Amino acid sequence: MENTIQQSGLLIVAYIVASVLFIMSLGGLSNPETSRRGNWFGITGMAIAIVATFFHPQVSSCGYGPIIAMVAIGGAIGSVVAAKIAMTAMPQLVAGFHSFVGLAAVLVGVNSYMAGAGMTGAARAIHETEVFLGVFIGAVTFAGSVVAFGKLQALIRSKPLLLPGRHLLNIAMVLATVYCGYLFFGVENLLAQGIPALVVMALIACVLGVHLVMSIGGADMPVVVSMLNSYSGWAAAATGFLLENDLLIITGALVGSSGAILSYIMCKAMNRSLVNVIFGGFGADEGKAAAPGSEAAGEVVATTVEEVACMLQDAKNVIVIPGYGMAVARAQHPIKEISDKLRASGVNVRFAIHPVAGRLPGHMNVLLAEASVPYDIVLEMDEINKDFPGTDVALVIGANDIVNPGALEDPSSPIYGMPVLETWKARTTVVLKRSMAAGYAGVENPLFYKENTRMLFGDAKKSVDAILARLQ
Repeated sequence: MENTIQQSGLLIVAYIVASVLFIMSLGGLSNPETSRRGNWFGITGMAIAIVATFFHPQVSSCGYGPIIAMVAIGGAIGSVVAAKIAMTAMPQLVAGFHSFVGLAAVLVGVNSYMAGAGMTGAARAIHETEVFLGVFIGAVTFAGSVVAFGKLQALIRSKPLLLPGRHLLNIAMVLATVYCGYLFFGVENLLAQGIPALVVMALIACVLGVHLVMSIGGADMPVVVSMLNSYSGWAAAATGFLLENDLLIITGALVGSSGAILSYIMCKAMNRSLVNVIFGGFGADEGKAAAPGSEAAGEVVATTVEEVACMLQDAKNVIVIPGYGMAVARAQHPIKEISDKLRASGVNVRFAIHPVAGRLPGHMNVLLAEASVPYDIVLEMDEINKDFPGTDVALVIGANDIVNPGALEDPSSPIYGMPVLETWKARTTVVLKRSMAAGYAGVENPLFYKENTRMLFGDAKKSVDAILARLQ
């Protein structure tokens, strides 16, 4: 008995320390300059949590063999994935991890339901509520994350699936879930009555998760990833209640709330509501032609590597705007070298980041950090937009919708009202792009036709390498 009390005391202390480290980790990750320290806080907190779990009375009473085997297998898989995954594949990796959290919540919920067969009264009602909500959130997270992975990996088209009466379909699935709850709570025979209702509800929740994410277009994928991150946090918190694990509850609440806040911030950056993102069906197939009637008037002026290199050498102020095209081409390293050479010759080079650039919140920040671009020259949209009128060259690398002037100038544009990087106000804007295809929003970009815009067509990596060679 005394040994068990000591174990519980050590476990509580370890969980408190781990919780504090997780909170410090979130604080560190909020700023690029402290993100490395934030990562180490999170790693340390997780290590403490894993070690402390070995001292849990239920684990020590069941034996350490299975848990050690699972930790070894999971650690090996994680190490291989971390070593092989490309930075451009980080969004789909995150979506894949979210699906595991959701699936774990479903499995733990079903297992916990069967383990609580002897409960009665209020304790049973609370337990069944935790199980039902945990399985529902977990199933939606699992299925939605799988679809998000498919879209990000280009296994599923990015165009939104707009079924007739899709909102009524969602409402019908929610009502069906409520009816399953009516059949689930308080039944006498858990195996014959409770489990079937729980499984049917989980399947309906999976269909709901698939439909919700399928209805979201490619233009909103950064918000989707952030939203699924929030879902996975709440699923983890529900699992914590089922397992009576305070650390899991705290960690899940931190992830869930931070993901929800990030989703709100990103929606605000697009001048849209979260409800509009989830149910709006915005976005088209990447690389497709613009929507009919959205063509911009004007003439495209192509440029060459030699001309761009001369522009950069003669400039005093340069702003680089990275987009998903830079991530696909993996052009961040030569871009960094170009910025180093220009800065060494006295040119003021900075990077402008739009909140929803790429496929993942902070996607461009991560890529630039990987290339060792100094944090102090990487600025957010609100910080740098005012500086474009005094900029000699704005270099757009694979970005499209986030530099579309139609968002501010064309009330008929689907993205009207969305804050964008105002690159067209620079003396010269150079756009590196493979073709004239529209971006995720499926909207033509008038920037390409402005008098001070020059188009450098081709693979961004090859174009940037050629510019770097010219500068050398």
